[in-house]
Amino acid sequence: MAAAAAGPGPGSGPGDSLERPEAEAPERRRKAHGMLKLYYGLSEGEAAGRPVGPDPLDPTDLNGAHFDPEVYLDKLRRECPLAQLMDSETDMVRQIRALDSDMQTLVYENYNKFISATDTIRKMKNDFRKMEDEMDRLATNMAVITEFSARISATLQDRHERITKLAGVHALLRKLQFLFELPSRLTKCVELGAYGQAVRYQGRARAVLQQYQHLPSFRAIQDDCQVITARLAQQLRQRFREGGSGAPEQAECVELLLALGEPAEELCEEFLAHARGRLEEELRSLEAELGPSPPAPDVLEFTDHGGSGFVGGLCQVAAAYQELFAAQGPAGAEKLAAFARELGSRYFALVEWRLAQEQGGGDNSLLVRALDRFHRRLRAPGALLAAAGLAEAATEIVERVARERLGHHLQGLQAAFLGCLTDVRQALAAPRMAGKEGPGLAELLANVASSILSHIKASLASVHLFTAKEVSFSNKPYFRGEFCSQGVREGLIVGFIRSMCQTAQSFCDSPGEKGGATPPALLLLLSRLCLDYETATISYILTLTDEQFLVQDQSPVTPVSTLCAEARETARRLLTHYVKVQGLVISQMLRKSVETRDWLSTLEPRNVRAVMKRVVEDTTAIDVQVGLLYEEGVRKAQSSDSSKRTFSVYSSSRQQGRYAPSYTPSAPMDTNLLSNIQKLFSERIDVFSPVEFNKVSVLTGIIKISLKTLLECVRLRTFGRFGLQQVQVDCHFLQLYLWRFVADEELVHLLLDEVVASAALRCPDPVPMEPSVVEVICERG
Repeated sequence: MAAAAAGPGPGSGPGDSLERPEAEAPERRRKAHGMLKLYYGLSEGEAAGRPVGPDPLDPTDLNGAHFDPEVYLDKLRRECPLAQLMDSETDMVRQIRALDSDMQTLVYENYNKFISATDTIRKMKNDFRKMEDEMDRLATNMAVITEFSARISATLQDRHERITKLAGVHALLRKLQFLFELPSRLTKCVELGAYGQAVRYQGRARAVLQQYQHLPSFRAIQDDCQVITARLAQQLRQRFREGGSGAPEQAECVELLLALGEPAEELCEEFLAHARGRLEEELRSLEAELGPSPPAPDVLEFTDHGGSGFVGGLCQVAAAYQELFAAQGPAGAEKLAAFARELGSRYFALVEWRLAQEQGGGDNSLLVRALDRFHRRLRAPGALLAAAGLAEAATEIVERVARERLGHHLQGLQAAFLGCLTDVRQALAAPRMAGKEGPGLAELLANVASSILSHIKASLASVHLFTAKEVSFSNKPYFRGEFCSQGVREGLIVGFIRSMCQTAQSFCDSPGEKGGATPPALLLLLSRLCLDYETATISYILTLTDEQFLVQDQSPVTPVSTLCAEARETARRLLTHYVKVQGLVISQMLRKSVETRDWLSTLEPRNVRAVMKRVVEDTTAIDVQVGLLYEEGVRKAQSSDSSKRTFSVYSSSRQQGRYAPSYTPSAPMDTNLLSNIQKLFSERIDVFSPVEFNKVSVLTGIIKISLKTLLECVRLRTFGRFGLQQVQVDCHFLQLYLWRFVADEELVHLLLDEVVASAALRCPDPVPMEPSVVEVICERG
């Protein structure tokens, strides 16, 4: 306040005295806030309501750069009670001991390093002192050497200029001597056949002679050299046109002629013409190997001969041409490409001709090795002559051969399948020796299935050689994708499975009422084979194919479920056709037995007709045959007296009405009306219902067809009293034995009931036989 009330000091103006109180007011407020803050123990941030942070200038911060122990102790004594002071002391002692221990550990651990670093620093100091002395001496020596060099250069300057002039004169004289001796040297080189040396001599002197041709002496030398050069060019052309030497010598002749300034276009045409002659000779040699008179070599030997002869020669020609006529530009390259394309197409035609002769074999190992060598040999010319497309053409040939090979394997599998069917036919048709049983259907089925599966595995192993890692073309996109998916999986495996199903279905479409010459047992065996394929074999084969041929192609393939559905449908058609054929065979016997008998004048029945016994025997044989391949199936619960009932359906009160006096001719309308009313309430029987894959369903279908045929034949005949009784006896005999073969015995009863009822309707005097008599006759029969 006193400072504020004091007057202005010396040197201060009136304005300063007015502004100083306003400037000192905030300073006074800051001091007042500071004293309050120290009194209450608050930091400046806490007093202002701001978040507290470490103050770098705080003297009580142990980790701060401005730590003051006296201020820190005063603060502790003023703010902390005795217990807290004792705790702080204990904690501080513990931290001091921990720091001392850590420091001691660090010193112990790094003691050797400290010693080594100290020794190194000491040694570096000594070495640097020695180096400084040596550098000083080196600088002194360099200064002395520089001085001596300057003195020597100044002393020998005149002599150096004279020596340089003399050396130039000497070199000029040697060049002149070479020029004057050039005609004789060229003549000697031509006489000795050293054409390359002669061309090099001519090349060295050409520019000088051209430059100084206005001088008479040089003009004469040039004229002599031109005459000798012309003779040299003529001899080189003669040697080139003779063509007796190999490709390297021919290329050397062309190179020397080009160096002598001969026209490149003309030499290019002659070079290709000579090369064409040599390569065509190789092609004629290959064509002679394919002729009819000498035996053709194996395909591997043929491709080796073509690769070493024609392909090797083509590579030499292409390399020499590109080296000699590189200055021709795109036009020369196109000419070489057309040349290689023309001869390459002829070579490819011969190779394809030879490969076509190899397609008949079953083993692919030799063929794949030949294709591998053929493809490898054409890599070099394919790289040299990319515009000719030789490598692409070779790859197309390999792909085409692979596709054809897949087709041959498919034909082989189809032939093997047909061969298996032929073996089955022969086994089924072979006469049975007395006391010897032939192979059963189960054994024949196992033989066919194993034979087909072994052929499929052999074909997969054979075509897998095309994708082996050591084969050069196996990394091509076709063999990584399309060959595996569309070729092997779809074309070979799926194609064979579908072909097998189509072949099996063709037996269902055979002409003739009796199914042509197809044995019913073959139909049954094929249906079981297709069912086994649907159950497990198709999935196994396709899984095996996918594992051996890792498909990288994303094109759609046939799902396993689709093939299984096709195989199941084929098995169903075959089994249905089997039921129709067997039912037709029994139906023919029943129809002939009904049509060939005079039912009006027949005698009183004393036994069962033989045809009914034959029907039961054939049905029993079919039951045994089907049971060899198919499971039993599900039957409805059978009544306890099924085998003992004396045709009770005909002796019931409902049925006896049919044989009452109402069947007399005086009341025909009442009988028909009664029959029609009964049919309205009877269950409809579907004769050609779908057949399931079990024995009961198959036998049920056959018996329904047979009994339905018997019913229709009875409806077309007229019966006497004894004829009706014979039908009654026959039907009761069939009922005694056929009920055990069907799923529902009531079906047999209903059909036989219809047969007897129809016979009664077609009988003028319907008097049935007593049930006891019927039983006696059937038991005796």
